[in-house]
Amino acid sequence: MTSRELTQFRALPEPAASIPRGTVVSDWACRLLFGAIGWPWLARSLWGGTKRSKARLLERIGLADDALPHLGSWKADTAFLHQIVDAIEELRPRTVVELGAGASTLVCAKALSLHGGGRLVSYDQHASFARATMDWLAQHHVSADVRHAPLAARIPGWPGRWYQLDGLPDRIDMLVIDGPPWAVHPFVRGAAECLFPRLAPGGVILLDDARRPGERIVARQWRQSWPTIRFSLMPGGTKGTLIGRKALPRAPAAGAFAGVEPSSRSGLGWRAGVAALLLAAGWLGRDATGRGTPAGGAVGFLDAAAASQRASAVRGPMRSQVENRLLDRIEISRSTGILLPAFPAGWQILDVQLYPAATGVAVDLVLLTERQERVSLFASRAETPAEADPLLAVRGATAIAFWEAGDIAFALSGPVAAARMLTLAQRLAQPSRRT
Repeated sequence: MTSRELTQFRALPEPAASIPRGTVVSDWACRLLFGAIGWPWLARSLWGGTKRSKARLLERIGLADDALPHLGSWKADTAFLHQIVDAIEELRPRTVVELGAGASTLVCAKALSLHGGGRLVSYDQHASFARATMDWLAQHHVSADVRHAPLAARIPGWPGRWYQLDGLPDRIDMLVIDGPPWAVHPFVRGAAECLFPRLAPGGVILLDDARRPGERIVARQWRQSWPTIRFSLMPGGTKGTLIGRKALPRAPAAGAFAGVEPSSRSGLGWRAGVAALLLAAGWLGRDATGRGTPAGGAVGFLDAAAASQRASAVRGPMRSQVENRLLDRIEISRSTGILLPAFPAGWQILDVQLYPAATGVAVDLVLLTERQERVSLFASRAETPAEADPLLAVRGATAIAFWEAGDIAFALSGPVAAARMLTLAQRLAQPSRRT
């Protein structure tokens, strides 16, 4: 069914003939595990965004007010749809490939008709859904090549069943990944990397549901396997969007990035399972206040933040160590790629320092709040379970609140009570949230 209709809670049944023999028991076990862990993220998928955001979306692409009556309920939310339109406005892509048809197909086709008229090839595992989507697009006077692609393939290195894709374009300027559903396997969308060699230099990948635990692990593997594609988790929305941009060639030689193959893997298997359990430990440990044990990806970042805070505390009273109170945000952003948040009124800058980090350079600022609380703000590139809403961790007697804005992670720490630290972090993180 398209977004004209309500979606049932459970996924549409698959034809028995499309399910290959030998579906491994571990796939079922992984689904059960991630269902237990990821239900808060799955629940978010049932909400499609605010009425204001939808109205703005419909207005910018010239669709009628009733064109998208039933967003949410597993469909793309308005934040993801806005990201699609943003990318089309910027890139003017000649060829867009979409995995998982529906509301995104209509929005993408309409945006393409307004910005360059590129070609859209969309794949969905349900033949009736693909036909209904084609009819729906025709009613809005746009078109796309919507194809039935049953889940009957296996991609080496990734679990779950993958689309049986035919007639793929040789060159893809934009790849939209909104399927298969997580119920096939929490890591199934990782198999989309089989299309990355077709991505044109400067091309863009958009992955929906990027905040879910399974997609977090997929993103981590992609970052390791595809160094020529820079991935960033974008803030805002109910489900999160991972955006990847393939590097432009440094020289005009043809085919400079014509097909970088991923690093070899013997299969996600047990390594992914272990990573999943590490992530689960952090997410399951959270309570309503956001307190909990951070997942594996945050440990190194939080250790570095705690170490820099201790170093700043030692430097403070030393006469031989001169504190630098000059903050040049533009220079720091140009030199490190780190865009620092705005500070609340009444806060003072006591020190600005650069530290080495595993991913390059980190920035550490010592700040004095309006209540004369001395805190340390640490920023570097890192992937954590946090989003734009800060989480709380504890290192010894020190509370650390951490959050992300794009591909930059921030940590606020110091001799402040945990609840107060979380409040301060929320004030800093607020400007980075998208409305």
